[in-house]
This record gives sequence, structure tokens and C-alpha cells, in this order.
Amino acid sequence: ATLLWAVMVSTCLGSSWAQKVTQPQPEMSVQEAEPVTLGCTYDTSEGAYYLFWYKQPPSGEMIFIIRQEAFKQQNATENRFSVNFQKATKNFSLRISDCQLEDAAVYFCALSEAQNIEIIVFSWELKLLIS
Repeated sequence: ATLLWAVMVSTCLGSSWAQKVTQPQPEMSVQEAEPVTLGCTYDTSEGAYYLFWYKQPPSGEMIFIIRQEAFKQQNATENRFSVNFQKATKNFSLRISDCQLEDAAVYFCALSEAQNIEIIVFSWELKLLIS
């Protein structure tokens, strides 16, 4: 499944419709039980789109975390995870309210103009520090 995902991303990035998603930090460290916010900015000329966060733990599988629809003003929330979606400035951050050891992973911000076709153009790592 990971190989298929990698091939899909490579294919999407080579196409003319790939949109731009950027990230401010390649890596972040946080203490266990502390909150953390992972930033993502993106660029699209479309009015209707979806934004996603995924994580990839050391075991390698891609795990869906949360989705935000661009036409919804209310920020999406899912258990300890929530987003801060700012459509005007094209910012889409992920907040983890209470970091746990299982949150240590590589996180991906994704953009899609169709609900099931996601374009991921970067990754970065969240490290949990045990105190």
C-alpha cells in the first residue's frame, strides 16, 4: 500500500494539475502530554477543495487523521486533533492537544480538488521527547 501511495504521489506531482502545499518546518520536537501545532500553507486557484492531514508512524502505514472541506467555515475536530483552517490566507494547521508516544510520526498535509484524489507534496517529522 505504501508503494502504491508513493507511485500515486509521484504521478500527481508530475502532472499539470498538481497544486502547491508547503510547510514551515521540516521537524519539530515536543514533550509528551504537551500540545503542538503543525503548520501548512497551500496554494490553489480553485474555490472548492479538500484539505487533509495524515501521519506515517515508523511501522510505515499511512493513517488518515482529519479532513477539512474548504466550503465549511467550522474547523474540523477529531478527538485530540483539530485544525485551524484560514481560507483567506491559505493556512491549514493541525493541533494535537495532548501529545502521546504514538503521535511520533511523519506528518503529511494534502490538498485535493476531488474528494478521493489527494496530492501530497511534502512531509516532515514530529518527535516526542520523553521527560
